[in-house]
Order: sequence, then structure tokens, then C-alpha cells
Amino acid sequence: MAMEIIKHSKIYFSISIALIIASALSLIFYGLRLGIDFTGGSLMEIEFKESRLSSDEILENLKDLELGQINLQPTGSRGLILRLKDVDEKTHQNILGRLGENIEEKRFESVGPAIGKELKRKAIWAIIIALLAIIAYIAYSFRKVSYPVHSWQYGVVAIVALFHDVFITLGFFSVFSHFKEIEIGLPFVAAFLTILGYSVNNSIVIFDRTRENLLKTSWDNFERVVNNSINQSLSRCLNTAMTTLLVLLAIFFMGGESIKYFSLALIVGIIVGTFSSIFITSSLVTWWYRKK
Repeated sequence: MAMEIIKHSKIYFSISIALIIASALSLIFYGLRLGIDFTGGSLMEIEFKESRLSSDEILENLKDLELGQINLQPTGSRGLILRLKDVDEKTHQNILGRLGENIEEKRFESVGPAIGKELKRKAIWAIIIALLAIIAYIAYSFRKVSYPVHSWQYGVVAIVALFHDVFITLGFFSVFSHFKEIEIGLPFVAAFLTILGYSVNNSIVIFDRTRENLLKTSWDNFERVVNNSINQSLSRCLNTAMTTLLVLLAIFFMGGESIKYFSLALIVGIIVGTFSSIFITSSLVTWWYRKK
């Protein structure tokens, strides 16, 4: 039995609007905790061979080095991540010495403020160029289907859905990073670009089926054609999402700390993206059609 998705579009719009409002409020009140990739600074990941020192003991040992504010994030039973201002190699070695010989350094990264600003600018441009390329590609691919909805309108709807997916994912991490002290760095930018590609892929699958059905049937009942196209593509979209999520869940629970939250960003983005591709994009196209 076919699902009447277009018929209940108001319900799906209400869910999306509620999530967008919640994400906006979270970003306003909590903001995003940007990592050293964008703000500049140093990151050290260490593991104690025996018991881990308490936060108070670590801060007391490092007090004389005048490092300013130090953010400590325990990982596992004996691991620790330190985030602090940009330090040179001499200070880096002094920090290791103050923490004792009973440690193993897993990672050390240092990014200057100027480099952080440059990375932030490039990340924004990467997302903008990706969005423009997606609009151009969809408009070209759908150039033979200009009625009852213009080809470029499919592209605009897909971009609205992409904004929806990324914005809600950002809202989720705004809340999550506020309570778990997770920082947004370059891996998250890669995750967001992946979400853009994944989400638009599902949207194009449904739009392409709509295009095929419009070319071989009358478009007098455009909403019925779109609804049938969604149902014909539904199993493919859901199966693709489920198999991808299984892999990402395995990475999240069994992967290392450095990729754990990268995979979480993809998990959230793919769930939201699958919802928007099936329930939002086609509903927006038919809403635009009604307005005409």
C-alpha cells in the first residue's frame, strides 16, 4: 500500500520547523565550541600508563608555566586531552615534564590564530561552492522537465533541504558540545560536506524518478506523480541509509576518539537528511506547484 506522503506534508513541515527553531535557540544561547583549527591554540592527547592524575593535580603542576585557561577532557579510563593557547616546542616539552614520566603522548597539534582564520574562511567557501555546484547540476539535469515546475526550482528546493540538514545537525552539536565539551574542527567540516552530498543524492534519486514519470505520463495530477515517485524510491533510500548507519555506528562505538564525533555528525546528518529527502523536498516542490 502506497504511503500518502504529500497528503500529510503539513505534519512533516511542522516537525522540521520545530527542529529548526530548537536548533536556532541552541545556537543563540549555547553557540558552537570551535576547536583550535579555527581559533588557534594547541591540543595534546596523552595517556597515563597507570592511574590518571586528577584535574586539580594537573592544573597545579602546570600553574607555573602561565598557560592561561586549560581545558581538560578525560578520554577512556586513563586518557586525557588538553586544549590550551598556542605554545612553542620548549613549552610543550615542559608540559610533558610537569605531567611526569608515567605518560605516553598520543597526539600534539598546534595552530596559530592567523592559520585558524584562514581555515575558517576556506571552510565557508568550500560549503558555498558545493551548494552552487549542486544547484547548477540539478538545474542542468532537469532541463528537459520545465513543467509544471521549472528545472531550477528543483535545485533551490534541494538547497533548502541541505540547509535544513546542516542547520539541525549544527543545533544538535551546539547542545551536545555544551554538555560534553566537544569542539568543532576541520573533521566536522568534512562531515558537513559529506552530509551535503549524501542528502542531495537521496533528493536527486526521488527527483529523477519524478522526472521519468513526468516524461511518460500526464502531469495534470502533479502531486500524485510526485507521491508515486517517492514510494517507488522509498526502499532504496531507506536501505542505503540503514547500511550506511550500521557502518557509522560501528565506527562510533569501536573507533578511536579522534573519529568518534566525526562519525556522530554523519549519523545525525544522515538521519535528518533521509527524513528531509523523503518527506520535505518533494513536499516543498508540490507546495511551490500549488502556489503557481
